[in-house]
Order: sequence, then C-alpha cells, then structure tokens
Amino acid sequence: MESASQQTSVTASAPSLQHETDDALIAAARRHENAAIGTLMRRYNRRLFRVARSVLRDDGAAEDAVQECYVRAFLNLDRYEPVGAFGSWLTRIAINEALMLKRRSRHVFVPLDDADTETFANEADPLYALSTPDAAQAASAKQLLELAIDSLPQAFRMVFMLRVIEQLSIAETAACLDINEATVKTRLHRAQVKLRASISRRLRREHLTIFEFGGLTCDRIVANVLARLSTAPIAPPPLIL
Repeated sequence: MESASQQTSVTASAPSLQHETDDALIAAARRHENAAIGTLMRRYNRRLFRVARSVLRDDGAAEDAVQECYVRAFLNLDRYEPVGAFGSWLTRIAINEALMLKRRSRHVFVPLDDADTETFANEADPLYALSTPDAAQAASAKQLLELAIDSLPQAFRMVFMLRVIEQLSIAETAACLDINEATVKTRLHRAQVKLRASISRRLRREHLTIFEFGGLTCDRIVANVLARLSTAPIAPPPLIL
C-alpha cells in the first residue's frame, strides 16, 4: 500500500502531466513513476468504470473490476505493444475483468464475442424490480435513464455506454469491444429502440408525475397573490354598459 506521502505526491504531480501523451506517460509508468501512473488512471477512470458497470450493473463491483484492470495492466505494462490505442487496450482488460467477476458471482460465463440480445434475455429488468419507494426516486430524468440503460442486454449496454455516454467514435467503440463497426451500429440502434420502449413502459406503469405543480411552489404563489391583494387599492366596480 502506498504511504500518505506517496499518495500526496501522485495527486500533486498529476496536474502537470495532464497534457502529456499516453505514450509519454506509459514510458514514465514503465519507470515506475507514480505520478504518470496516477495521471493515466485519472484519464481513463470514468470510461473503465462505465464499461465495467455496463457488464456488472453494480457500482461496487464495477469499482473492483476497474482496480483489478489497472493492477493487471500496470504489472504487465512491458508486454503492451502500441499497435492500437492504449485506452482501447485498457478497456478490453476492464471488460474481461468485469466478465470474470460476473462469472465468479453467477457461475455463468458468456464470451464477449457471443454476447447479443438473446444471450441476456433472462437478465432481471431493474425497471420492474423497483419497489414503490424506489419508484418515487426514479422520477428524475437521470435516475430513469440509468435504470433504462441497466435494463438493456449486456451487449447493448456496453455499446451504448461507450458510443453515447463516453462519446467514443464508432471505430473506437469497435476497437474497445473487439467487434466490427457494423455490429456497433446495429447494437446501438437496437439499444436506442429498447431504451425508448423501456422508458415509455416505466412511465405508463408507475404513472410518474412530471411537470407537477404543487407543494411549495403552489403555496408560494398563493401566499404571494394573497399578500399583493391585501395591499392593493380597492378597485372600483366594473362599468356596466
């Protein structure tokens, strides 16, 4: 485990390395320079967490997978050959770690290449697993979207997460998932169709109230109008013609 002074050094040094290329940081990481290692992790943390979570649908498990990914990557950094983007290499490791963690927890393993709609048809749909109290929380757009994404089949979730949420190009997404670009386009289209259906189904099922007018807003308007009326001059009766 790193000492507090080492951790402070990484945090303090990282900003000065933010504009360095991956190749420069990799060279420094091979020299065991913690600042470079920390900068690389900060550069790819969000992407790796999101893609791992798209497999595991659990924040804690995704974090574990990302940590295992980094340990495996940096311990084997001398074996990395820059034939492709470093981020794509890391992403593939993160996906494999997530899949292995999922296999250990469920005792079921599905190769990434075989992942498709029917493969994960039996996955529980978080949109239907919510209890009534949770449904009230899901009224926010962010929570509703996250739940809808979690309800997608795994293969679609990974493509959607990288292509839409992380905003990678089609080519980058294909490289990260080791699939062809046509498959990325197909899975993305199907993911978007399923998302629309999931959100619509959820809104119908829970009768979520959106653009609601009540509570404090309603009380405030009533109080303001009454206050103004109490100080307003008495208007003359309307003229009847």
